[in-house]
Amino acid sequence: MTLTAKNIRTVYIDQDVQDLPNIQPILDYFQGVPREVVDGPTAVFRRVAEAPDPISVAKEVLFLTKNKGAFVRKCPGTKEYTCCGYQILHIGTFCTMDCSYCVLQAYFHPPALQFFVNHEDLFSELDQVLESRNPEIRRIGTGEFTDSMIWEPWSGLSHRLVERFGRQDHAVLELKSKTVNIQGLDKLSHNRKTIMAWSVNTPEVIATQERNTAPLHARLAAAAKCESWGYPLAFHFDPMVIYPGCEQEYEKVVDLIFDHVSPENVVWISLGTFRFMPDLKAVIESRFEKSKIVYGEFITGLDNKMRYFKPLRIKLFQVMAAALKKRAPQAAAYFCMEDDEVWRKSFNQTPDLPSLLDQSAQRVCFIK
Repeated sequence: MTLTAKNIRTVYIDQDVQDLPNIQPILDYFQGVPREVVDGPTAVFRRVAEAPDPISVAKEVLFLTKNKGAFVRKCPGTKEYTCCGYQILHIGTFCTMDCSYCVLQAYFHPPALQFFVNHEDLFSELDQVLESRNPEIRRIGTGEFTDSMIWEPWSGLSHRLVERFGRQDHAVLELKSKTVNIQGLDKLSHNRKTIMAWSVNTPEVIATQERNTAPLHARLAAAAKCESWGYPLAFHFDPMVIYPGCEQEYEKVVDLIFDHVSPENVVWISLGTFRFMPDLKAVIESRFEKSKIVYGEFITGLDNKMRYFKPLRIKLFQVMAAALKKRAPQAAAYFCMEDDEVWRKSFNQTPDLPSLLDQSAQRVCFIK
């Protein structure tokens, strides 16, 4: 579900940004929605926090504000597990969709749909990063603290980002989504430097745990359309949920992906099983009464998150590794936050992960 005037009850405008040139087009789009100028985020956060269900209310409140910190920042990985070296482009927070497992429910206190509108600052910082050609900043994405595409078409940000990355040859941009909101991507000068990515799961998990998201067949149809427009692709099986028969169901998703798109055009595919901060359990139990995902065989991981018992993870990963090798042997398949033992028992290697993914990006995205 994208963010539209139909699902927003109030637009709050931070007084620090009310005179920025890109504010008025946004307000024109949300014409008819009540709006209020506020002095910073305190009033917005207080009103959300005081609601009976703050998380649901947060999904109906849009706060236009300024990012006062860094726009480009390292992914908050953990030293105990292998990290891919991803860089986040911080465009906003939270999401209109409602997935039971979403870490953002417990990560932000309280959550809020914040969209950072100081885009001149964003592009100034991004220009410096790209022009520095820092070898550690080669893969940048907007889908860590939010969904990349819920802010379209009214923000115009993805359009600007795609064309900015298309004018350089150092890094790639990844736009990751569970929506099919791709209409504005056609005919952009992307120069294959933007990777369109989708989070995918089994139909069972999507139907029971991912409220207000696009069904799997629609996501894959959108991926095929983006491929027809020349975009490289990526897919993220994260979080994978373990349940009876899940191995076969996830194998079927792999086959469905490559029934829709060309394996040669896929840059990377990530794998990660469901893991959660202990605080998230109570949130899921309260907001998703029918969900059973927190009652699996979990142990406390090295990062203090609850994780499936390692042999269960490895069993599923081995099935996926074989399926991906069969259908897409050239695509870089990797784990998000797993240790060396899991890598060895699933992929028979413990790679230099940032280098592996950089090489895959070079192979697919930097075609002359």
